[in-house]
Amino acid sequence: MTPWVADVLVPRILRSAIVPAWAIKERSPYLRVAAERKKEEALSRDERMGLAFARLQDIAAYANRRVPFYRDRFRTAGVSPLELRSPADLDRFPILTKQDIRDQGEGLISEEYSPDSLARKRTSGSTGVSLHVFADPKCMEFRRGIALYRDRWTGWDMGETRAMVWGNPPPRPGLRGRLRRALLEREFFLDTLRMNEDTLDAFALEVLKRRPTLMFGHAHSLYLFARFWRRRGHPSYSPRGIISTAMVLHPHERREIESVFNTHIFDRYGCEEVSLIASECEAHQGLHVNTDGVWVEILDDPRHPELPGRVVVTDLTNHGMPLVRYEVGDRGRLSDRNCPCGRSYPLLTEVAGRIADYLITPDGEYVSGISLTENFATLIPGVEQVQVVQDRRDHVILNLVPDPSFDDRSRARIHSLIAERFGGAMQYDIELLSRIEPEPSGKFRFAINRVKDEEPVRP
Repeated sequence: MTPWVADVLVPRILRSAIVPAWAIKERSPYLRVAAERKKEEALSRDERMGLAFARLQDIAAYANRRVPFYRDRFRTAGVSPLELRSPADLDRFPILTKQDIRDQGEGLISEEYSPDSLARKRTSGSTGVSLHVFADPKCMEFRRGIALYRDRWTGWDMGETRAMVWGNPPPRPGLRGRLRRALLEREFFLDTLRMNEDTLDAFALEVLKRRPTLMFGHAHSLYLFARFWRRRGHPSYSPRGIISTAMVLHPHERREIESVFNTHIFDRYGCEEVSLIASECEAHQGLHVNTDGVWVEILDDPRHPELPGRVVVTDLTNHGMPLVRYEVGDRGRLSDRNCPCGRSYPLLTEVAGRIADYLITPDGEYVSGISLTENFATLIPGVEQVQVVQDRRDHVILNLVPDPSFDDRSRARIHSLIAERFGGAMQYDIELLSRIEPEPSGKFRFAINRVKDEEPVRP
């Protein structure tokens, strides 16, 4: 098959005929959802937020009617969805926590649905404790359409090949599953749970052979793959774009990935519970909030005003298991400015990572794990990977993957950085590893806080 046939003719046939026919067979509206989002790009900010708030009112009212948990919770809080007349009224409504979801389980499912009729999703979360959520079929197809619409911002389109750097590749058993992957998804995987020299080499060769127009994956895993590509001296290859997701993308990682593959990264923020929350466009000036599917609030913490606010999300489309004012466990900042791309979606200008991944100095000050790891990764000579684990208020463990240049100068730099970032009372140990293991999902955690927010340890 010639490159023109593989890269132009086949995607064109798939896009114009096979993919739409498959959607009709599945009775899926996802292509229509994506097309409608494209048509709505000319909406003003007020029009867009007005539509989103109307959906928020609807889902709150639905949850009150159909989910006894919400009915009781709202009554106890002394609020009614009928009183939800402006975004400011949300402050009176209770927050839904991860522990609420664990405690209630299927009790959060709407009376209109049985658990068997819903898609079940599981996430380990930042603490490693599993969380199970459910979504109705209509919601799942709507999310699929939104993802397609946002994926196209990279320059990729349906029918074109995607290289996926991802943990736990979804199974596609049987003939139907293989046909779906070959004709609809056209994707191949590097399993981030099995990243070694052999699997990285095999994936790199597949990339060079199939030349996908889009690369998609965990931010840090993409960075590791880019480092491997450079080290191996593979020929130049540039997809139209790279989508990084599932974890915070550090500036030094963005620089490395974009340098190796000579293309732009489109960062993306979401979670398993509500799917896509915000994503970057071609202007790369922040992440556009997915107001078609979620309502995002940022709640500042008066105890720690220096920190980005807590991210609270309401899923606007999931009637199977409504999530109203759900605290995701991350921190972020919203901006009022407009994006040069012209789309009126509000901008999330910072996602600062899991609340659990803020470390604490012996004097009780917060240290961003993301910023900390960024410093350690770039300022310590001879380090391939770094992970900081705090197990006591006055003690951290540095898990390091060294390269051959790691030496006494590296250790001296670590000592000075610990003192600069945490103060002289912080103790530390260094663990030299051949590999830092990912989470069961395939993600990497840069900083892990195992200390409760308690009274500081005095030197």
